[in-house]
Amino acid sequence: MQPLSAEQTMTTRWNRKDLLGLRELSAGEINLVLETADAFKQVGTREIKKVPALRGKTLVNFFVEPSTRTRTSFELAALRLSADIINISAEASSLTKGETLKDTARNLEALHADILVIRHSSAGAPQFLAERVSSSVINAGDGAHEHPTQGLLDVYTIRERRGRIEGLNVAIVGDILFSRVARSNIFALTKLGARVTLVGPSTLVPREFEKFGVTVSHDLESVLPQADVVNLLRIQHERQRNEYFPGLGEYIRLFGLTRERAKLLKPDCLIMHPGPINRGVEIDSELADGAQSVILDQVTNGLAVRMAVLYLCGGIAA
Repeated sequence: MQPLSAEQTMTTRWNRKDLLGLRELSAGEINLVLETADAFKQVGTREIKKVPALRGKTLVNFFVEPSTRTRTSFELAALRLSADIINISAEASSLTKGETLKDTARNLEALHADILVIRHSSAGAPQFLAERVSSSVINAGDGAHEHPTQGLLDVYTIRERRGRIEGLNVAIVGDILFSRVARSNIFALTKLGARVTLVGPSTLVPREFEKFGVTVSHDLESVLPQADVVNLLRIQHERQRNEYFPGLGEYIRLFGLTRERAKLLKPDCLIMHPGPINRGVEIDSELADGAQSVILDQVTNGLAVRMAVLYLCGGIAA
């Protein structure tokens, strides 16, 4: 599917209070976020990098699970939209005293928080909150469920560099079973017409993923020559048991993107990684910094995409 035209964008409306995942979004809604992000990316090139779109709104960054990259990106996105921001970590909240997630959220809402951005180790926590508060809830990653803004910034980066999503061969490599990033990417890419292949050890890439309309492979070298995009995932050691992982040396030997293995790639193949990178494990350090890498582009585009999501869910464009 090609990006929406100006006329199509005007007829596609955003009617969602929350962004909980990409599985429930239509292709039109995904494209609307991407088109909105196009406009906000231009803000970063101005001398004054702020717009008043969320002036008077209060955003709470509620990160029950640790994060630096995503939390900072949301904070900066809110600042550029002129919102007021409160950052709360699990250690600084009453959750440590036994308060329930529901009570914490309702207390924040009583303080007239308009948008709650939540990262949580339990899948479904953002939806639990969204069903109980009137504030907009943005999922910044919940367990091994979804990470919708990462999926959106990944497809935005691909579209920006390749001009389209439809018809591209995208390989997602690594720990698929425990990756919320992989799930959001699968939902967005397949809805926009990409052909997705999941690659990794059989313990981490079970055949059951084929029900999502993707191909499963356990042979990286057979996949790389056809790939237009290779998205490498971090091993989620914190979410998996030891028996799922074959061992670091074996993983690198079979599924690491080494300099030798990268010779199989097309010259214009994009190399992606959601970060943080384990250099020398998922990817050779030289490749992470090389000409085919768009890893830093992903970080830059994440800001524009999160501005778009905050703007749309903040009700400005509804």
